[in-house]
Amino acid sequence: MGPGANASIHFHLHTPTSPSPILSGAAAEMPHHPSPLPYKLLARRRAVAACAAVAVLAAAALLLATPATDDPTRPYLAGSLLEKELVEDAASRRFVDASSPSPAQPPLPSSLLLENNLPSKVTAATSMLLVPSPSPAENLDDGSMEETEPPDLKENTHAESAPFSKSSSPIRRFEINKGHDMNDPAKLPPRPEAPVPLWSTAADEELIYAKKGIANAPLVSNDPDLHAPLFQNVSVFRKSYELMERLLKVFIYHDGAKPIFHSPELKGIYASEGWFMKLMEGNQHFVVRDPNRAHLFYLPYSSRQLEHNLYVPGSNTIEPLSIFIKEYIDFISAKFPYWNRTKGADHFFVACHDWGPYTTKLHDELRKNTIKALCNADLSEGVFIHGRDVSLPETFLRSPRRPLRGIGGKPAADRSILAFFAGQMHGRVRPVLLQYWGGKDADMKIYDRLPHRITRKMNYVQHMKSSKYCVCPMGYEVNSPRIVEAIYYECVPVIIADNFVLPFDDALNWSAFSVVVPEKDVPKLKQILLEIPEDRYMDMQLNVKQVQKHFLWHPNPIKYDIFHMILHSVWSSRVNHIQME
Repeated sequence: MGPGANASIHFHLHTPTSPSPILSGAAAEMPHHPSPLPYKLLARRRAVAACAAVAVLAAAALLLATPATDDPTRPYLAGSLLEKELVEDAASRRFVDASSPSPAQPPLPSSLLLENNLPSKVTAATSMLLVPSPSPAENLDDGSMEETEPPDLKENTHAESAPFSKSSSPIRRFEINKGHDMNDPAKLPPRPEAPVPLWSTAADEELIYAKKGIANAPLVSNDPDLHAPLFQNVSVFRKSYELMERLLKVFIYHDGAKPIFHSPELKGIYASEGWFMKLMEGNQHFVVRDPNRAHLFYLPYSSRQLEHNLYVPGSNTIEPLSIFIKEYIDFISAKFPYWNRTKGADHFFVACHDWGPYTTKLHDELRKNTIKALCNADLSEGVFIHGRDVSLPETFLRSPRRPLRGIGGKPAADRSILAFFAGQMHGRVRPVLLQYWGGKDADMKIYDRLPHRITRKMNYVQHMKSSKYCVCPMGYEVNSPRIVEAIYYECVPVIIADNFVLPFDDALNWSAFSVVVPEKDVPKLKQILLEIPEDRYMDMQLNVKQVQKHFLWHPNPIKYDIFHMILHSVWSSRVNHIQME
């Protein structure tokens, strides 16, 4: 129910001689007769009117007492029926229901719909709307992946001239082999509080039950499916995962036209959001058609398609994208009661494009309350909220039909390269990495782009499969697809990105299979790696192979794979924020 909707439902007390304004049907439309009527007829009409008034009052009381409707397509009563029809008609002009369009008014073509939605000052390029462009990571000679150059979106960008002169507050301890300390209150923001729901549901009671069950999780030992060193607490994770499998129900909004909604992109560096959308919408275990049973509500839009269809090249602004998302949230909150019950706290979306966080800035509830699964999990921007939001792994897939193609690498003993990186020189870290290590040390294979003379002997993927450590510096943003790619090729990732919240940090112990290096220590990178004992490296490399299954996409999801891990992180966030009382 939208803000102020309650004010549109009024109850009036009237004297017996006053006509009631809440009568409906024949009683409300009775014509006025100038001549007096017979006494019996008047008494009968007054009795009918009284019965009608009682019926209307009872129906209104029932609407107020019922927190949700049985029909998921039917919103709450908010004012008169005419007002409801006007609101739905106006909203439907912008967000067409892709699943069930009206036969009288077929939905507009996607390109026309999107062009009409743009502000008058911005004109979309026709070719951009009609012809999908390839992923910027595709078909590079060296096999690496790169991000598109973003507009200047940040208010406090780091100075490129002195990239490491200021070290922002880290969220973790950067000492080698200790990983990040998520329990240090001085380095972590306070856990955000979820808005109090307007009314309780059976789904809330199930979340409270799950929260109590997780808090009393039995001790787990020697689980063949879960390698304990990989987890912060394997007992808590398994109990939480079991309860998710047993209880979790997700409702997916059907409103919204393709290509921005319900149109997953399965290839390239933004594949994570597309694969999750595809598998979530095709899931029959978690997805329910009755929203009254749902613990979570999925907003099925693509941040990649937002950029592709609404961003105007050269405009240096993503305001049209933000306006579009704001109006979408306004639409579903006016049409359905579910957003307003929790102010969006039980809703979530999945976005892997770098701009995903910034498109939420025009809607306060979306930015502050919704669970945002983001590849760009940067604490310094003030959008990603640690403890509520989810760090989404960025996975680069070359072949949607064979997502597991090329997985694996050489045994640890046969990896002859100490450290490897090749990629374009954007962002604040990579130029410094190249400055200190590019072509200066035989053990440190650090390149801008792999020279052709080298790729003839060993291509990009072969380098990763032959290296002990794969350097994963941030690009334009803190996230990098190289982290998961290193795991795919069984190379220990070396992560260089301050303020980056690592994927699945609610469950995984990243110090067991990765090295996190602060940006200011890039000049000491080789020294840091050489100081890691050989047996410690062997353990990490073995753990990389063990953790790999938690980052793999399967056309038909399997237990503990990346689809379920993402969903579990969203589930865990919702459970942790449910009010016990």
